[in-house]
Amino acid sequence: MIRTLFTALALCLAFALPLRAKEAFDEATERAAILTVVADMQAAWNRGNYRGYMQGFKNPDVVFVSGGKIKNGWQGALDDYIRNYGPTPESRGTLTFYDMTVEFLAPDAAQLIGHYRLDRPERPMEGINTRLFRKVDGRWVIALNHVSAYEVAPPPASGQ
Repeated sequence: MIRTLFTALALCLAFALPLRAKEAFDEATERAAILTVVADMQAAWNRGNYRGYMQGFKNPDVVFVSGGKIKNGWQGALDDYIRNYGPTPESRGTLTFYDMTVEFLAPDAAQLIGHYRLDRPERPMEGINTRLFRKVDGRWVIALNHVSAYEVAPPPASGQ
């Protein structure tokens, strides 16, 4: 009798726990968390904090796809940002992410598609990001980042 009771209890728990986990997923809350990651990245970039910007990416095995190349690794990406965008506000520019949509693929996976603009005196850029977010240890991070970029004309000098 006790054995049957324990078996029944185990079966109830086995079926109830996955249902409870699904109920716990709140899409609006998770979407807001992902958009907060992106907002924090934007703010860090605009402060010149490349390491803070990189906190939005999965460390160490994030994958970057851009300019016809596939690059793996968090540290290499950080080194590239420091080398290519430099220490000054003029070389780094002001980064803005906008028009972002988030689609959930699973409770721990989401796709974000959005635009970005990098305003700077030389070589301003604009483009589209496609990002695969994964929830790792309770935190949303970018596991795959695809960028389609194009250069835009710099704004006319004031007084012209």
